[in-house]
Amino acid sequence: MEANSTIQTAPPIVDVGSVVEAVSAEVSDAPLYEIESLCMRCGENGITRFLLTIIPHFRKILLSAFECPHCGERNNEVQFAGEIQPMGCLYALDVPTGDHKMFARQVVKSESATIKIPELDFEIPPESQRGSLSTVEGILTRAADALESLQGERKKEDPDTAEAIDAFLVKLRACAAGEMHFTFTLDDPTGNSFIENLNAPSPDPSLIIKFYDRTPEQQAALGYLVDKSKEVGTAKTSLEASQDISQRLEERLSSVGAKACLRAIAQANNAEIVNALSRYSAPEEVMTFPSTCGACAGHCECRMFAMNIPHFQEVIVMASSCDSCGYRNSEVKPGGRIPEKGKRITLQVKSIKDLSRDVIKSDSSSVKIPELELELTSGTLGGLVTTAEGLITKISESLERVHGFTFGDSLEDARKSKWKEFRSKIDKLIQLEEPWSLIIDDPLANSFIALMTDELKDDTQLSFEEYERSWEQNEELGLNDMDTSSADVAVQN
Repeated sequence: MEANSTIQTAPPIVDVGSVVEAVSAEVSDAPLYEIESLCMRCGENGITRFLLTIIPHFRKILLSAFECPHCGERNNEVQFAGEIQPMGCLYALDVPTGDHKMFARQVVKSESATIKIPELDFEIPPESQRGSLSTVEGILTRAADALESLQGERKKEDPDTAEAIDAFLVKLRACAAGEMHFTFTLDDPTGNSFIENLNAPSPDPSLIIKFYDRTPEQQAALGYLVDKSKEVGTAKTSLEASQDISQRLEERLSSVGAKACLRAIAQANNAEIVNALSRYSAPEEVMTFPSTCGACAGHCECRMFAMNIPHFQEVIVMASSCDSCGYRNSEVKPGGRIPEKGKRITLQVKSIKDLSRDVIKSDSSSVKIPELELELTSGTLGGLVTTAEGLITKISESLERVHGFTFGDSLEDARKSKWKEFRSKIDKLIQLEEPWSLIIDDPLANSFIALMTDELKDDTQLSFEEYERSWEQNEELGLNDMDTSSADVAVQN
């Protein structure tokens, strides 16, 4: 009786708009809604139930379950009621033979996610196994059962195909049983899928997580760029936007300065952009030019500001906001050439003043905190302009967002106590109950921590160390394949 009393049951409704309004509302105790819907098996009307719930520190999700009283058809689905994330996500899990803990990892698969097993050349498309909450073993078993369910008809219609699928099912069942080494990849353009990290908050050597910008095709598949008039008028709009920005630049700057800025922006030459802005614009001037929203791919404005940071280098601060979807983004771009050496910055945090030091973390840098045994690889959190305290806060928020169920009620008591201990350590760092170290390692030397003194030698808590990049680092940055010999000859001539 107690369990049933916790869920409010609303009377059956037929207006889907009422369900949408309930989902959009910020309520934690949402009722259970019921609507009549068509059964795709028998053609009669069945009942679909909707329940809005929140997975702690992860996402707001909508659970839907359909049941037909006439033919007994039943199915259920998980949909995400929150917003689409700014970037897509790609999870790659290396599953060794015989490691059954890997198969118990929780997996959230949104309706737009694709699952692949490269070793079997096997793919579960988004339309198959739509939004689901399962485990690695559960997803593989469900896929094998779905393939096997139609084998009887295939053997009658196409015996050769059925025989090939039988041979494939043996391999897929072997993967689900842990008898075969394979890679389990989960690619979601919406960024709303998730694979549990068993070693969180420490890095998981078996799990690789990458975030990426969506392609125009993925934007269209998610429902963006549906206005065909915009597609037809893209060339005209771009031309008008280019003429508009050119005219505004010439009004604010000289014609020579405007042409220099436009040429630098068009060529994406950071050094020329810095030089042009510094030469032809006032130090406090903010440049504005048309751009494309990273979330909805609509037209927006990007504001750019060049500044010189003492004891560091000249950088370009870029910020954009979209009036259509409300998405905002800011990033810092380095000016000048790629340094010959990488840089490792170590800060000993001992006082409140150290927590308020300005920190520039580029997207190519990694972050280490030895006291937490925590390491963030390059690309995590992207580029940031913050403080030492703000960086720790961002790390804590990112861990809660990415690891989803790790903080939820489904976690085992032993691991839950481990997480509580880790979060208490983060609070102790912010409260400075004991000194701690912040290490930023940047192969491109584009990161920075502000000094508290006029000279670096007088700041005893901050150290900068330059080092030679390894071949692997140069390969990851694309420097090994970079050939500038023709450009060098052109400059000499």
